[in-house]
Amino acid sequence: MKFFDKESIKFKLWTYFIALSAVIMVLLWLLQTVFLNQFYESMKTNEIKKIGNSLVQQYGKEGFEDLLYTTSLSEGIVIQILDGDGNLVYPLNLIDILRQPRLDYKLFSEFLINLLNSENNHVIYYREDIRFSGPTLVYGAILKNEGSSNYFLYINSILQPVDSTVNVLQKQLIIVTIISLGMGLILSYAIATKLTKPIEEITESAKSLAQGDYNIVFNKGDYTEINNLADTLNYATKELSKTEELRRDLIANVSHDLRTPLTLIKSYGEMIRDISGNNEIKRNSHIKTIIDEADRLTILVNDMMDLSKAQSGLENLGMVSFDIKKTTEDILTRFKYFEDKYGYSFILNSKGEAKVLGDESKIQQVIYNLLSNAVNYSTDMKEITINIEDEGSNVLFQVRDRGVGIPEDQLANIWDRYYKVGKSHKRSISGSGIGLSIVKSILMAHKSEYGVESKLDEGSTFFFKLKKSL
Repeated sequence: MKFFDKESIKFKLWTYFIALSAVIMVLLWLLQTVFLNQFYESMKTNEIKKIGNSLVQQYGKEGFEDLLYTTSLSEGIVIQILDGDGNLVYPLNLIDILRQPRLDYKLFSEFLINLLNSENNHVIYYREDIRFSGPTLVYGAILKNEGSSNYFLYINSILQPVDSTVNVLQKQLIIVTIISLGMGLILSYAIATKLTKPIEEITESAKSLAQGDYNIVFNKGDYTEINNLADTLNYATKELSKTEELRRDLIANVSHDLRTPLTLIKSYGEMIRDISGNNEIKRNSHIKTIIDEADRLTILVNDMMDLSKAQSGLENLGMVSFDIKKTTEDILTRFKYFEDKYGYSFILNSKGEAKVLGDESKIQQVIYNLLSNAVNYSTDMKEITINIEDEGSNVLFQVRDRGVGIPEDQLANIWDRYYKVGKSHKRSISGSGIGLSIVKSILMAHKSEYGVESKLDEGSTFFFKLKKSL
């Protein structure tokens, strides 16, 4: 029943194929039967005209009479040279010389009238000849003689009847038509089936994908377009699977990041209520913990909102010229806490001009997130180096840590939303774990080149480039 779906590719391809076969058959019938006589007459006319014009050009040259004789024999036509009275000038045998044969007066008069009415020095026309029970083709031309009367070239060719040939062709075409249409039916059905089968398989696989089966594989066919479609869908399936995995990771990460501070806030609130409410020192300490955990929740929510805004393009970039070195120095004051409490060391190196063109507040966010990421993934080597280098038309910005590093097979994924190296839910010192997604979105909005170089257990270097301000 699917085959008779009038909107299906299979049915339409089959219909078009049959229609094409029918059109070809109709054309063959018309050309080989209806128009065969016209083609034959046109071809014969051009042939006689060509012969006649060639003989006119050869008139008066040596061997002309021999040329007339050989042409007449080879082409099977009558070629004669007549004088002004219709008498035969060539070819003549001994008997013809004695009896002086001439062309029938009526025929010669018709010949002269047609020739004189012609705009050229030659004429070609058809006439019915009862002697041959059919039409004949007559060609005439004037052969000019200097100092005497002109002669006339007279060519007469019988048009062979083609009715018997048409009858034979009609019988052959009936057989050819039946065979062609039969083969067209079979071949078109086979081609249509071969074309639509991989599409139907892809459709069924797509239904499985829609139901959440991300292990489905879209099979290729025998056509480039179908193969490209299968490759695209396989890529889409891979990305959807990755998104689903990231969604699960997001739920796990956010659930952990939310549960821990909420638990602490509740616990310390209960402690203030039950234990330290009258003890100012303990109460202040517990309240500080509650405030810190509330700040951590605020950071998480703000980062998620920033990521959503950056990726949706709701915020326009305010492009200005600013000194990225000074901006970095201002941000480093916010990391003074990590230097004093945890022993981190932040080294800032700058070479050349450091003025760049960009949205300063967004680039501040990029730098802050890269520094936070370096802090979160540093180990015992708590040295973080910031390099700013003038490269001519661009300014290179690098953040290098000596932390755990990133496995090579995970380098391409670290910019994805909510992706965490190692999938660890260990609570970070600072940040929400989605900072690199924000970095990527902001830098892409700036059309900035960015990337990361890393070796496992040796550390990572994140970098980006901004256009230098003139």
